[in-house]
Amino acid sequence: MSTLVKNIIRFILFLLVQALVLDKVPPLHQFVKPYLYFLYILWLPFNTPRIGLMFISFAFGLCMDYLSGTPGLHAAPCVLIAYLRPFLLNVLMPQEKTELSYGEPGIASIGFAPYSVYVVLLTFIHHAYLVLIEWLQFGDFLFFIGKVAATTAVSLLMIFVTEVLFYRKSRFRTNAA
Repeated sequence: MSTLVKNIIRFILFLLVQALVLDKVPPLHQFVKPYLYFLYILWLPFNTPRIGLMFISFAFGLCMDYLSGTPGLHAAPCVLIAYLRPFLLNVLMPQEKTELSYGEPGIASIGFAPYSVYVVLLTFIHHAYLVLIEWLQFGDFLFFIGKVAATTAVSLLMIFVTEVLFYRKSRFRTNAA
């Protein structure tokens, strides 16, 4: 299956799972809401140009906003993590080894520890920005941090369960044509 078709299917599946399943889950313990949709952005191929990554993330966030009835709430955090993603990948992995050899970020391509740092940081940034936009104020700072931490923890649990259940076989690219 081509990369384009695979990513289009992922685009639709992540939106539908979030909108039709996870958004229907009542908030856990008053403020914890499970989010998994942004994993689509984290799984985009290494060779996606930065401007393309930003446009795809904006369109993805707008589709999520349309399905959830929250204008602009999801688009901004999606674009933020799409902007930060290349910087974080440059810091976490050696360019000459991984980016040329594998198609997309994953445990098999960059290793468990760098992948975990990549997912944890971008998940925390996404959720912190999402909660900040949702409230448009800090209010009770401890409640803000608690909501971000709890939502991040639930999302990370779902991300790593998704990684285990839907193991993505990373194709090792060679120079042979």
